Amino acid sequence: MSKKKRVGEGIKNVVSTMMDRVMNNVLVKDPFIKEKHHSSKPLYSALVPDEIFKGSHFERRFVTPFGGVWERLAQVVATENHGHCSMGHSVNGTVGSESLRRIQEVLNNLEHNQKGEAKIKPDWAKELEYIKQGGGDPIPVSVTCDIFIFNEETQTKYAFELKAPLPNSDQTKVSKEKMLKLLAMEPKQVDHAFYALVYNPYGKKSDYKWTFPMRWFNMHEDASVLIGNEFWDLIGGEGTYKTFITEVNKLGKEYKERIYREFLEIEPPQNFDQNLLK
Repeated sequence: MSKKKRVGEGIKNVVSTMMDRVMNNVLVKDPFIKEKHHSSKPLYSALVPDEIFKGSHFERRFVTPFGGVWERLAQVVATENHGHCSMGHSVNGTVGSESLRRIQEVLNNLEHNQKGEAKIKPDWAKELEYIKQGGGDPIPVSVTCDIFIFNEETQTKYAFELKAPLPNSDQTKVSKEKMLKLLAMEPKQVDHAFYALVYNPYGKKSDYKWTFPMRWFNMHEDASVLIGNEFWDLIGGEGTYKTFITEVNKLGKEYKERIYREFLEIEPPQNFDQNLLK
């Protein structure tokens, strides 16, 4: 089996395993029982159709097991392509005291406008150079990254902060601080650190316009930012993003039909499978 096919199989296995767990939960272990719902919430059931609460019952049992799906998918893909990938990996090293101070200075300047001064715009390359030049007494620092990849062939180490397509400002600030600390460590502990969004709902990277992360990164130009296909193709090789989209859409049709028929107990509507990842 080719590497591309193995990556596709890995993606399929991760998603289908979690979906099968969800389906078993809502159909067998913890189904929606309308009589129980009527008894525990008589006012709700008198005012709102059962189907609304049946849907929320499914949603609650879907969200939890899928909380770490992106990390698991990344691990499967990257392990196949690079040889090693771990989730929640701690990187330990030392960062100079002045470099640490400069990290906070950079973050504070991006967060707070000085009265009467123009708003400072993020510039990853300029900020990182300024921080690395700081130096100072070495201070032990530990950073836990979402995804850590070690390419056994090239001996290259990658650290990723992996986020959903529309992250909030606080999450992004924390990620940027971690990335700056990683790349300021002496001796060097990682070769590259990236802020990666798993999917781009806006299509092209140049069209990305969710404002919250833009406070901390130039989302269109910073080399440390990867969005959608840039991330998947880096960790899995060229064409991985297309493989990912293809496999998810195949599974989507299968599981949507099952959910309509087996859980909601209704016939799937016409064109139910047209809401696809792109």
